[in-house]
Amino acid sequence: MNYFMLAGASSNVGKTTVTMGIMAAFKKRGLRVKPFKTGPDYIDPMFHRFVTGEPSINLDTWMLDEETIRGLFSRRLAEKDLGIVEGVMGLYDGHSLESDVGSSAYLAKTIDAPVILIIDGRGMAKSAAAMVKGYVDFDPDTKIAGVIINRISTESHYLLLKEMIEAYNDVTCLGYFPNNPDIVMDSRHLGLVPVEEIADFRDKVDKAGALAEAHIDLDKLWEISQHDQEVRAYADPFADYAAKYQGLRIGVPKDRAFNFYYDDNFMALKHAGVEVVPFSPLNDVSLPEPLDGLYIGGGFPEIFGAELAANTAMIADIKSKLEAGLPCYAECGGLMYLTNSMTLNSGETNPAVGFFEADAQMTKRLQRFGYVNIAAYLCGKTIEIRGHEFHHSLVSTTEALPTAYVITKKGKTWTCGYRQKNVLAGYPHIHFYSNPLFLTSLLNVVLEHQAGQA
Repeated sequence: MNYFMLAGASSNVGKTTVTMGIMAAFKKRGLRVKPFKTGPDYIDPMFHRFVTGEPSINLDTWMLDEETIRGLFSRRLAEKDLGIVEGVMGLYDGHSLESDVGSSAYLAKTIDAPVILIIDGRGMAKSAAAMVKGYVDFDPDTKIAGVIINRISTESHYLLLKEMIEAYNDVTCLGYFPNNPDIVMDSRHLGLVPVEEIADFRDKVDKAGALAEAHIDLDKLWEISQHDQEVRAYADPFADYAAKYQGLRIGVPKDRAFNFYYDDNFMALKHAGVEVVPFSPLNDVSLPEPLDGLYIGGGFPEIFGAELAANTAMIADIKSKLEAGLPCYAECGGLMYLTNSMTLNSGETNPAVGFFEADAQMTKRLQRFGYVNIAAYLCGKTIEIRGHEFHHSLVSTTEALPTAYVITKKGKTWTCGYRQKNVLAGYPHIHFYSNPLFLTSLLNVVLEHQAGQA
C-alpha cells in the first residue's frame, strides 16, 4: 500500500492548495490517486474529486471507531494506488485538551500514515526549525517524515529554511510552493467556495500541479508513501441488509445548492441494496419517478434561494409528496429548504418548500460548530449516534412541531430539528457508519410506508 498525509502546522497555511498541486502532479505521472480528508469537511473533498477523478473519503476519528476508520480507508486502496490524506486545522488540533481524537495526528496513528508537515515560511529563518522541532517532539508516535514550506518568495529563502530545519530536526524538507495569488481560493461563511462555483478552477489546478512538479521532490514523497502491509478485508455492516432493502430507490439532490454528502453514506446505501437516484432542485421540474424516499443533504441553498424558489414546479412536487407521506431524511441545508422561507443577511427572502411551518434566517455569527452526541427517536426506540454541526442560520417555527433530536455537547443539552409525517430533519450532519442502526431505522420507515401504500 502507498499513502501519506499532508497536514498543516495550523489552519490557513495553504494545505488544500498544496494538496491539490501534489495530487495533480502525481496524477500527471500516471498514478491512480485516491484522496481522503481528515474530519467532517465537505468542501475539500470536492476539490480532491475534481483533481483526481476519484471520490474523496472522510475519515473522522470522532464519529467513527478505529476499526471502521481502518476498514473504510483500506477498502479504497488497491495495490498500485497512491493514497493522499489531507489533514484538518493544525496537526494536533482535536476534540479536546484531554483527547487527540478527531485530529490529523490521531488519524495518522490510526492508519499508520507518515505525515508531511506543511508550514507557512513567510517571515522566518531559524524560527522555522524551532516550529518543526516542536511538532516533531510533541508526540513522537506521530511520524513526521518530511516538511513542505508554503508561500516562499525566493528559492534562496527556501534553501535557508531547509538548512535551518534539517540542522535541528531528523526530517527532510521536500520542497516548497512559491507565494502565488493565482492559486489562492476564495472563502465564504462555511469555508472555501465549492469547486462548482469557481470559474477558473481548472486553471488553478494546472498551475498548482506545475508548481508541485517544479518545486517538490515527488520521488522522495513516493518513497515515503510505501508500506509493507496488505490491503485488509472489510466486512461492511450494511451488506447484511441487502436482501431486506434491495430495490429501494432514494432520491438525492445533487447540484450547486446541495452537495454536502459523505461519499461513504452513499456506499452504505449501495451495500444495503438501495439505489441512489440523483436529481437537481435547481434544474429539474419534478422528482424522479418512482421514488421510495428522499435524502436531502446540506450545501448552500440560501445562496441559490432565488433560483430554487423560481423552480415552483419542483417545490410543489416535493411538498405534495412529503405531505402524502413520502419518507425523507434531511440535514442542515436540507432542513432549511423544507421550511417556508430562507432569508439572507441582506434581508432578501425567498420562499422554500413550505413543508414545515418554520422559517430559516441566516445570521452574521456562527450558531453551532463542532461535534455533538445525538439521541434520535426512530421506529419506537432511541438511537445514539455522533454527528457534526456547522451553520450560520437559525430555524424558527410558527407553530409547535415535534423535535427530532436531543443533542448533548460538553455538558449542554438542547433539542434540534423536526419530525412530521415521515420526515426527519435537523442541523447535524451524520455519518451512517457511526451507528448503522440509524440508517436501517430510516430505511425501515420507508418499508413501513410502502406496506401502508400496498
